[in-house]
Amino acid sequence: MNATIAWVITAVLVILAVLGFFAGLLVFMTIAAVAAFVAITPAVVNRSWTRTVSWPLLLLASIPLVLGVGRPSFFSDVVTSLSIAMLAMLVVVALQMTTTVRMTPRFAIFFVALSTMAFAGFWAVGSAISARYLGTDFVETNEELMIVFTAAALAGIAGGVIFRWYFRGQLKANVEAQPDVEVVA
Repeated sequence: MNATIAWVITAVLVILAVLGFFAGLLVFMTIAAVAAFVAITPAVVNRSWTRTVSWPLLLLASIPLVLGVGRPSFFSDVVTSLSIAMLAMLVVVALQMTTTVRMTPRFAIFFVALSTMAFAGFWAVGSAISARYLGTDFVETNEELMIVFTAAALAGIAGGVIFRWYFRGQLKANVEAQPDVEVVA
């Protein structure tokens, strides 16, 4: 059941990536495409269509992208940053499912928040270079840039809080399934 729902959500992410491409929303398209790629990675690595990230987590990651279709002007920075935070959360889960990498819940939360803010920094540098050499738009003032960074920080923290909630639920389910195994939260 989890895999079926996860594949439906992944199909929605692919559709959103295609719509973003045709609408010229390259950041939106890239986030949706990377989220879809991360979602299918466990199935490809394990060669089993049933091995997917949990569908509630994938749904949380796709909600900001679905909201981004309307491109709300006031919340666009927060929506984009929240998409990045949810994508970072998917990456952590995919890493744990497909590699020997294991993260403690606190480090995973820190990783989600930090990667969201790091992406905002990379975006700012890339946008400045693009504005200088390609004539694209860039923020006009330092205040506008700080609003982008603040949105990324708030979204990273929100992503970390959501991830902590997800970890607690997963740990509780694991303890109930295997009561003789000790788990540190």
